[in-house]
Amino acid sequence: MIICIDVGNTRTKVAVYENSTLQQLVITNNEKLVKNISKQIQGIENCVDIILSSVGNLPSEVIENLKKLGNLIIVTHESPIPFKNLYATPTTLGIDRIVLVAGATLKYPDQNRLIIDAGTCLTYDFINNQDQYHGGAISPGIGLRYKSLHDYTANLPLEKISELHSFVGNSTSASIQSGVLNGVIAEIEAFIDHFKHQDENLTVILTGGNSEFLVNRLKNSIFANPNFLLESLFLLHQHIVSND
Repeated sequence: MIICIDVGNTRTKVAVYENSTLQQLVITNNEKLVKNISKQIQGIENCVDIILSSVGNLPSEVIENLKKLGNLIIVTHESPIPFKNLYATPTTLGIDRIVLVAGATLKYPDQNRLIIDAGTCLTYDFINNQDQYHGGAISPGIGLRYKSLHDYTANLPLEKISELHSFVGNSTSASIQSGVLNGVIAEIEAFIDHFKHQDENLTVILTGGNSEFLVNRLKNSIFANPNFLLESLFLLHQHIVSND
């Protein structure tokens, strides 16, 4: 059994793999993380492997308790990775981005790959067919755009993601929806078109909490997998173990 833990900006997700197959997906929080994993491994006699990716500071008590549950691997900037990291400031590259690029490298070998993570932030990461990673881009995600319009203006309401009915908003609410959602869609399409212009042989992976909302609204052909970071953790675990 391999347990993959993704501690994100807004929530924590746990994937349980057995015999290379995803058996269960759990959404939790840091306070209930250890308890939920304890339930998953109850009755398991063999030692469990746990791999953890965290973009925040997980309390040391939680980490120590995870170590008691199995062999814990915490992904860091020193972890073995299957690509050449040419980022100018490699130690500032987010752990979640490292994991996603590693997953794309391992799952889609010998291809140009663009990974788009539509979560709290929108991140874009490009890795070429020689497994060289130069970087990408970061912009505010959908939720952050709604919140910034509300927080930094006097009268604009706080909206939440909803069905997009019209390009031209006929009310303040509809105008915010059009501006935020059409803006995000246009931004994503522009990034995809940029890299496709360089090389049409491009594999695009869309992931993150808002990926399912966005996938049918994009004109480009993409692979949508909202849990690609967890899958990438599983693949990275195999890579780390084989290179240990």
